[in-house]
Amino acid sequence: MRVMIDLRSDTVTRPTAQMRQAMATAPVGDDVYGEDPSINELEARTAELLGHEAGLFCPSGSMANMLGVWSLVPVGREILCDRRAHIVRAEMGAHAALNGITMRTWTSTSGTPGIARTSDITDLLELGCGPYLVETAAIEIENTHNFGGGTIHPIETLREIREICRQGGVAMHLDGARLWNAHVATGVPMREYGSLFDTVSVCYSKGMGAPVGSVLVSSAQRIAEARVQRKRLGGGMRQAGILAAAALYALDHHIDRLADDHANARLFAEQVTAAVPAAIDLEHLATNIVVMDAGERLAADVIAAAADRGVRISKVGAHQLRAVTHLGIDADQCREAGRIVGELLAS
Repeated sequence: MRVMIDLRSDTVTRPTAQMRQAMATAPVGDDVYGEDPSINELEARTAELLGHEAGLFCPSGSMANMLGVWSLVPVGREILCDRRAHIVRAEMGAHAALNGITMRTWTSTSGTPGIARTSDITDLLELGCGPYLVETAAIEIENTHNFGGGTIHPIETLREIREICRQGGVAMHLDGARLWNAHVATGVPMREYGSLFDTVSVCYSKGMGAPVGSVLVSSAQRIAEARVQRKRLGGGMRQAGILAAAALYALDHHIDRLADDHANARLFAEQVTAAVPAAIDLEHLATNIVVMDAGERLAADVIAAAADRGVRISKVGAHQLRAVTHLGIDADQCREAGRIVGELLAS
């Protein structure tokens, strides 16, 4: 049986043997009662790491984002975000459908895909507009930016955005699903990123390699309120410490190794661009996500042809492809996958 090189996403990772052992021996309790020691430890450590008071373990990043945004934006008001942000493209309209929240989007003009300039945001802010326009309650930043190709918001720009929002009384939510990757690529401490935002979600089931889970961090009061809302959404869990134990293992063992994923993404991209130089913007390749231009070919056709040759990649547009490196794929596999995809794009 052919072994597939699966680069569709870093969500396809499977727990390592050591992670499974940590899960098997994890102390557990009833988390709805606040009695699961493994979850309590994960929430506290994640909050401390990001410079916040408290954390809340959630079954998915989408739920963590929903709760974070819900805690900042009243019904009938709006949140601003990039037009390709995960919260507006890939969370199934949940913020509007379940929480009554309006979204407006900016098109980033910095020259780096998905990365905003401050003017992109200030041009959209609606403050003190009375009963005439929907008022802006919050903005959302995604770091790294998934559909932008794993790009990173510079910390200096985030500080400028924070000051603009502070002056306008506008809250900030960070979708930090892959904030770990930004930290490893730049050396900026997680706390330095996290402390700029009112709410932050980070994911443990992508590059960090855990099977399930994200953590939302914020003030103790917001997290207490979000805990109630999580229960309303069906997210209350019982002896889920076996899941938190996987995230704790990742916290201790899987952060620094993300640099390998970044290096492997470049190996993959270099093989593709050796065949089709215009397929990838190497200048903006920063972390573990490679977005490719299929030219006139339909992305779906390239995906099918790649699968026939043992490589799985994904579609992010009619003519755009994505490959994501992770702990389940090594350097040789990335070179081979890049060579195959390059040949297909060149044919």
